[in-house]
Amino acid sequence: MATNDLSRVFMSGVLPNALLLLGVGFLVVNLRLLGQFVRFRRVRATAELTWPGRRPRSYGISLALGLVFGTLVFFKLAMQQRPPFDAFGEGMMFIYYAYAFPLSLRIGHGFYEDGIWSERGFVPYAEIDGLSWREDQHLTLVLIHRAKKLVWHLDVPQERYGEVRRLLRDKIAAHDIHFTGKGFDLGADEREVV
Repeated sequence: MATNDLSRVFMSGVLPNALLLLGVGFLVVNLRLLGQFVRFRRVRATAELTWPGRRPRSYGISLALGLVFGTLVFFKLAMQQRPPFDAFGEGMMFIYYAYAFPLSLRIGHGFYEDGIWSERGFVPYAEIDGLSWREDQHLTLVLIHRAKKLVWHLDVPQERYGEVRRLLRDKIAAHDIHFTGKGFDLGADEREVV
């Protein structure tokens, strides 16, 4: 009897609140990804050197989760006739896995007239305070954001490496990218960093 009461309390109070909290979190992420896609639509005409982002290995699982959450939303709304608010959490997760995440993979990573589209989003050239290369199984351009002091990454396809280095040298020579950090003040030409 006590187990039955505990499960009833869980199903009536804890689970809906957890789903609501998850829904709010996914709403924030969905809005962020939508904002990035809108920004991409505005800057894509100024692309100088771009390539498609790499699909993660879990892409198929993400689409399957979108299908699962879509089915749950349909079941709650159509079969159980519950109010739309009861499916809010599952709905936000459905939108993320079925639409927002796949849409974000269409954003071209690389170089635009006013900045670089990295794995985390768009960084204007004027806000880049440092550059470095990390060469492991993938070539990665490491960007240091001037104001936020965050490290952003741009995975560069091997076949684009020479073009990227040339473009970076040109951007530095044109003073689109200018380093102010002490870590790069080595008394040499800034273009040597790339």
